[in-house]
Amino acid sequence: MIDIFNLTANKLVDKLKEGEISSVEVCTQYIERIKKFEKDVKAWAYFDKKKLLEKALEADNYRKSGKPMGPLHGLPIAVKDIIGTLDMPTECGTAIRKKMAGSQDAEVINLLKIAGAIVMGKTETTELAYFHPGKTSNPHDYSRTPGGSSSGSAAAVASHMAPLSIGSQTNGSTIRPASYCGVVGYKPSYGLISRSGVLKQSDKLDHIGIFGKSVEDVALLARSLIKKDLYDHSTIHYSADQMLEVCKKGPLFEPKFIFYKTNNWKKIDRESQKSFEFLIKTFKKNIEVFDTPSYFEEIPKYHKIIHETDMANNFQNYYKKSKKKLSKEMISAIERGLKYNAKQYAEAIDFMKRSYDSYQEVFEDYHGVLSPATTGVADKGLKSTGSPEFCTVWTYMGIPSISLPLLTGSNNLPLGVQLVGDKLDDLRFLGVANWLEKNCKKYAK
Repeated sequence: MIDIFNLTANKLVDKLKEGEISSVEVCTQYIERIKKFEKDVKAWAYFDKKKLLEKALEADNYRKSGKPMGPLHGLPIAVKDIIGTLDMPTECGTAIRKKMAGSQDAEVINLLKIAGAIVMGKTETTELAYFHPGKTSNPHDYSRTPGGSSSGSAAAVASHMAPLSIGSQTNGSTIRPASYCGVVGYKPSYGLISRSGVLKQSDKLDHIGIFGKSVEDVALLARSLIKKDLYDHSTIHYSADQMLEVCKKGPLFEPKFIFYKTNNWKKIDRESQKSFEFLIKTFKKNIEVFDTPSYFEEIPKYHKIIHETDMANNFQNYYKKSKKKLSKEMISAIERGLKYNAKQYAEAIDFMKRSYDSYQEVFEDYHGVLSPATTGVADKGLKSTGSPEFCTVWTYMGIPSISLPLLTGSNNLPLGVQLVGDKLDDLRFLGVANWLEKNCKKYAK
């Protein structure tokens, strides 16, 4: 039997397509893997092996029929437990929604099914995708956090319990767990992937995120999820058909990057700083270090106003009817959100456009911005999911970002490098990310 755990998702799709391995065989191996590691990692909020095998058999029978297949046919994919599923619970990390299913499949679930993918199950999230942690541990060290809020989605891929997974990001919920768990985590530009049927924290800040083993793997999945959705007003028409091909081809010229240490550099432990300094030195022909723009200092304040105001509006029923079941972190955030006024919110929205207009000038001369993904390696303990402060600026502006597992920090733990691109330039952006990933691997060899 083929050892699927050493294969990328792209290779696995190819072998499924050619009939070298069946979906039942693939899912059986993942079931055995989950049986072995789930008791320690605790990545799954819902997993039914019987249901998974039934779906896999259905996919195999369809393949034998000779009918046209989607680009992800028979591939199992994990999804974060804030994404609505009609046939599975969608508990959103809170006891308030215990065993509740969605009223319908989210749009990303519909698109997965159209592409022929199999929804494996639901991965753990923090409470309502905010800061209060779930039960998941870091696969590299069970005593450390996997990050949040897409904790289970990152941990499932990192522990080889899923080839790909879907998460979300409103602040740092894709980039941070990807860095901590040592996988690729991609947050596309705002407006590319529908949030319809997904728990809404903030309409202005919510993004769908994707986890995989490589840049080409996240491109493979993103290609099937990027589509205009009439039920999500933020989405736009965007041609992603060639996303994987452009990603593989990479940039036409050797890319140039800006490295922003940002004002949070001093918060990074010295060993992690040395790793980033080594990266800068290694790619000195490609990387220029610049001071962080002054307007960045205002962004966390404005992001917080939008985030907490929107949570106060979207979670008001939970707050009014089930307050006792909410964590102190969630209650405090909602209560802060209730205190902001319309003028403050309007200012925060206005600054979003002004800051992006200033940032956009970077791409006249550079292919992307590099920065740390996190303040260092995964924190000890499971009572915190770590800080999103290296992600806030990019989420606020709605621009694409990706965490690449290129470095190691203290205790030989993974340390992500964050690459940031220009808004709606995701095809070219993933090509640049792929170049960086491959060239770092070449150097490592």
